Parts: sequence; structure tokens; C-alpha cells
Amino acid sequence: MEEDLIRKAIARDISAIEALYDRHAPTLLSVCFRYCGNRNDAEDILHDGFIKIIQKIHTFKVRSEGSLEAWMRRIMVNTALNFLRDRMKEKAFIDIAPILDKIDMHDEEDVDPEAVYLQVEREKIMEMICELPAGYRTVFNLYVFEQYGHREIAELLRCSENTSKSQLSKARALLRKKMNQLVNVKPSPTYEKV
Repeated sequence: MEEDLIRKAIARDISAIEALYDRHAPTLLSVCFRYCGNRNDAEDILHDGFIKIIQKIHTFKVRSEGSLEAWMRRIMVNTALNFLRDRMKEKAFIDIAPILDKIDMHDEEDVDPEAVYLQVEREKIMEMICELPAGYRTVFNLYVFEQYGHREIAELLRCSENTSKSQLSKARALLRKKMNQLVNVKPSPTYEKV
């Protein structure tokens, strides 16, 4: 059925294009939202990305179940990255580190991360990710959700692999801190065993 929709979309059949949009827009919108952090920009990115999808649909080759969605996601990720580059003109992916260096990001070794994550709703975690500074959020999304390696991220963002690793580390530390604050976790005192 999806192959039929693709064939019709290549022929510019409006009902097929609408069906593809209706089927994939919610997932693609969430991808866009993770990168930009607000619904208005996410909808703009979705719109621009979907136009690119329709323009390039003739180049898509069905490989397996779900390959169309994976192909669409790559286009959305690239559209979101282009959007962020255009919006930030300067190299915000590299230069935002000093902003958060003043925040205490020490790991709380006595806190069980699984216990914290279980207490935080998925929507709240996504909200926290969207609140990360743009550079941290972008690297985190590419690494965690899109499963890119640091070399690929560095090429996409035009930064070094070490910058990518640093941004990811700081994103994780900031998310950990926000989650701990949310559930009001206080590490228990450590006692030496006698």
C-alpha cells in the first residue's frame, strides 16, 4: 500500500501526497520539535521538509518496511539543521559552552538514575531536551535519537569531534541536573562500612 502511495505521489496525485502527510506528519513534527524547541518553528521546519520530500520522492527506493519513514526523518533532520544554521548565523554550536560552564554539573554518585527517570514523565523529559541550549540540544538529538556518531555530527555541524563529545556530555549533565531537581532528589550521606 505504501509503495502505491509513493508511486502516486511521484505522479503528484494530491490525495496520495495528503495521505503520506497525514500518516507521517505527527512523527516528523516530533523530530522537528526536538531540534528547535517550539511548535511554531517545528511546524515551519515540517512544512519546508515535507516540500523537499515531495520534490525528492522520485529518488526514494523501497528497501524494507519503514524505510520511507527513515528516509523522511533524514530529510527532516537536515532541514532542521539548516534552519538552526540560518537562524544562528554565528557558530552557536561551538560557542555556547561558556554560557553553561557557570552551572554546577557535578554528578551525584549516590543517586540512582533509573529511579529518577522512572519518576519523570516522557513529555517532561522531551520538554527538558527542548529547553537545552541549541548546540547541546542538536548534538544530543543527533547522537541519542538519530544515532549518529561523533564524526558524523562533527561533519554535519562543521565542528570538531571533541566539540561534539563535549556538547553531548554537557547536555547529559544538564538533563541529569534538571531531572534531579524535578524529583527533588537529595543524595543520601555516605557512610563507611565498619
